[in-house]
Amino acid sequence: MSRPETEIPLDQGALLIAAAGDPSLDVASGLAHLDRLAEQVDGIGCANVCRLVFETLGMRGDHQTYDDPENSYLHRVISRRMGIPITLSVLLIEIGRRCGVALEGVGMPGHFLVRDPSDPDLLIDAFSGGARLDRAGCAGLMQSVLGPGFKFQEAMLGTTGSRAILARMLANLDASFRRRLDLEGCRWVTRLRVAIPDIPFRDRVGLANGLATMGYYEDAAAMLEMLATESGTPIEAADALRTRARHLISRFN
Repeated sequence: MSRPETEIPLDQGALLIAAAGDPSLDVASGLAHLDRLAEQVDGIGCANVCRLVFETLGMRGDHQTYDDPENSYLHRVISRRMGIPITLSVLLIEIGRRCGVALEGVGMPGHFLVRDPSDPDLLIDAFSGGARLDRAGCAGLMQSVLGPGFKFQEAMLGTTGSRAILARMLANLDASFRRRLDLEGCRWVTRLRVAIPDIPFRDRVGLANGLATMGYYEDAAAMLEMLATESGTPIEAADALRTRARHLISRFN
């Protein structure tokens, strides 16, 4: 995640997240499976990629168990043939990339979409079987999820890079685990979220302190110590983080 944006492998990152939740997953095998799926695309272009994903493979949105953590694990989305918008979009993007179709993620609030740069005025809704949405359709979809009072802005349809996509996948998992009171799930997801460089420093400190409220004092202390040693951390802030870490360790002991 610390690599330059263009060098972050979205497919590998998504599978590494899945492997953290399912240690039986072999990431290399997952990447090879994506290769094999891409080999089934018949023809060139976005339409053929969508045809494979939504018609041949039958990928669809999971409306019944949307909040299931498995919907955020790319390998389980592939095997179950259903998922949530962001993981289905990642699958579409990565199969497209293997076929020379450069699709882009669009992190619209409330619902993740995909853009085909060759037809940028119509966004692809992977959760709805590859339906195409114009700007008005995107605004309507967003308001149906977030409420009619949520004001749509064109900037909400900007391209989302791999680092931000993976961060959003982790945030989804975090919310799912919290709703389930799955503290161990929250624990490993928080470890990964804190390690993402682009997350604001204050938010990363908040994530570490959140682990302490769950009783994971040692983990929280280790994260605060890590943040204190990062380049760019002001001396006073680093000292405060170390003091907080020592306090947590004393509680752990």
